Amino acid sequence: MSSQMSSAAAKPRAPQRERGRARVAALLAAATAVIAESGYEAATMTEIAARAGASIGSLYQFFPTKELIADALHQENGEDLARMLAGLGVRVAGKPSAALADALFDDLSGFLNSHPAFIALAGRRNIDAKRKKQMRRLLRGQIAALLAQADPPVPAKRADILAVIVLHLIQTAVTIAGEVDLPNRAAVLDDLRLMLRRHMAAA
Repeated sequence: MSSQMSSAAAKPRAPQRERGRARVAALLAAATAVIAESGYEAATMTEIAARAGASIGSLYQFFPTKELIADALHQENGEDLARMLAGLGVRVAGKPSAALADALFDDLSGFLNSHPAFIALAGRRNIDAKRKKQMRRLLRGQIAALLAQADPPVPAKRADILAVIVLHLIQTAVTIAGEVDLPNRAAVLDDLRLMLRRHMAAA
């Protein structure tokens, strides 16, 4: 079966037994490693199967196309990011906006370290538009809720506007973090953190 099969015509197969779930987890872990190392475009289904110690047929059984395994990973990463923001809300409730900005950057750094394929997956061209829109809406809502819990709390309308800006600044930080050959990357990220702190403090 060709890895170029249209993802619209194919669907991933959900495993029914524990053994199948373990195999899918191994395939997703292998895909994460391969995509993180080679990038999405250069990653191949053959390489992913080999990294997982599985046959190519086993990979196609659960994920008929590379697009589908990337979609599954992107969805999983997005859900993990949403959980990260939810956990952050518990820790920073009642703290100044500047502390929230610092916590956002620190937690994002930890998230990127534990999700090494996130940057490559987020930057690919063929992400499902509807799913991407839903995830952005969820993340904006969570960020607005964080801002509403700050001390002093950011008014709802202002929080909605700031949530869009913060999400784009986070995306910018992700892009910069992905430029591994950028000599002053750490300094750029520090300046971006300062921009966010100042903007949120002025809210």
